[in-house]
Amino acid sequence: MGILADIVGTADLSWFGASTAVLISSALASSVVLAIVLNVLKQLLFKNPTEPPVVFHWIPFIGSTITYGIDPYKFFFSCRAKYGDVFTFILLGKKTTVCLGTKGNDFILNGKLKDVNAEEIYTPLTTPVFGRGVVYDCPNSKLMEQKKMVKFGLTSEALRSYVPLIVSEVLQVTKHHPQFQGSEGTFDVPTVMAEITIYTASRSLQGQEVRARFDQTFANLFHDLDMGFSPINFMLPYVPFPHNRKRDYAQKKMSQTYMEIIKARRDAGGKKTSEDMIWNLMSSVYKNGTPVPDEEVAHMMIALLMAGQHSSSATIAWIMLRLATRPDIMEELYQEQIAVLGADLPPLTHEDLLRLPLNALVVRETLRIHAPIHSIMRKVKSPMLVEGTPYIIPTSHVLMSSPGVTAQSTEHFPDPDKWEPHRWDEGAMKSEKDDEMVDYGYGLVSKGTGSPYLPFGAGRHRCIGEQFAYLQLGTITATMVREFKLKTGPGFKLVGTDYSSLFSKPMRPAFVQWERRNRKA
Repeated sequence: MGILADIVGTADLSWFGASTAVLISSALASSVVLAIVLNVLKQLLFKNPTEPPVVFHWIPFIGSTITYGIDPYKFFFSCRAKYGDVFTFILLGKKTTVCLGTKGNDFILNGKLKDVNAEEIYTPLTTPVFGRGVVYDCPNSKLMEQKKMVKFGLTSEALRSYVPLIVSEVLQVTKHHPQFQGSEGTFDVPTVMAEITIYTASRSLQGQEVRARFDQTFANLFHDLDMGFSPINFMLPYVPFPHNRKRDYAQKKMSQTYMEIIKARRDAGGKKTSEDMIWNLMSSVYKNGTPVPDEEVAHMMIALLMAGQHSSSATIAWIMLRLATRPDIMEELYQEQIAVLGADLPPLTHEDLLRLPLNALVVRETLRIHAPIHSIMRKVKSPMLVEGTPYIIPTSHVLMSSPGVTAQSTEHFPDPDKWEPHRWDEGAMKSEKDDEMVDYGYGLVSKGTGSPYLPFGAGRHRCIGEQFAYLQLGTITATMVREFKLKTGPGFKLVGTDYSSLFSKPMRPAFVQWERRNRKA
């Protein structure tokens, strides 16, 4: 009996322990199921007629985050077909209201300061990368002054001086890069074009000293700083994750590098010797008479480097990939240069670029179909009525615009998924000259939102680097066309788009074949 009692007692204890684990697991599972059921019932039974329809989702907090993150444009078009141009979805627990179409772009991108705010959305992501006192880490009025300084630094003289510098950097890569040895071969387009973009921007816009320091160490710092744009940093920007510790170290070292360059220039007498942006900002003054502090000059230069690199490197990579699929267009570009500039193809100038319309249309068409930024967000600061609807967007929501949707919509562009530069030959959009001009504090600009083509945004936060981007992309394209014929290899399939970060870019690797043109240098 004693042995039997011991066995029974042991069995009872084991059963109790197992039962506790089962009960806890069951309770957790039941809680999850209950939360899902209540979430579904809330969506079906308690709809608010004064707010946009909510995209149906099963799991609270997660909502449509995964579907949106995998392919934003597929998500937008699918929701548009079901809910219309205005709808709300759950993005990591936040009600995010999307407004599509040209009216949606205007509603968000030209929203008044009292109604919408960009700083609260983006400062957690950008301030640790760019540094304090610039861009979104300052009052909007100060940001507008900073944009004006940069915009007026991009003079015709400056842009004219950049072209030969960009050409020189491209030729250095095409002659010495390991993937361009011999008379033909293959190259990984996103990787190589990212190198070309950073070299050309650092040599022209950033200055000779920055380019001279762009060795492997500086490249590693750039990479670590770039990791600060990880989407998780929208929510957890200051958590000491390994990538955030590297980001903070890189930001400090890059800021010191710029400060050293500025100090060396001042110590040498501060006499301007080139048209780079550092010289321009070093001599800039705020409206209240305060010179821009050297630290803020350094941080603005980091902002220009980081923001410009993403959009330009992605776009020029897409241009090369698209040209490889259309050898006819690439040959047409080459013949355009010969016809306009002469068979000897003299050194490229700024004026030459303005005489190459197809070259410009290739850039434009690529930006249309491959917009570098798929989503633009604003925090709602006061309730906003969406014109033509019963919807009032409350302050608990975030607004989201996607100009890329209008650029890929059949109502604006026939066969929008086809890459066809010649669609612009006779003007596929109204001119910005027809738009209302507004001065947000950095000079007159077009409101722009009447156009379905907005690769650089619109409104007070429109990209001020637009002129430089077109110049850089056009110059690189024209130079690559002079040097190579591109084509695809057997079984080639155009790579998809990587939406894993704030900026859209081609997936890697993406190899195409090249053949060097036989012409005298």
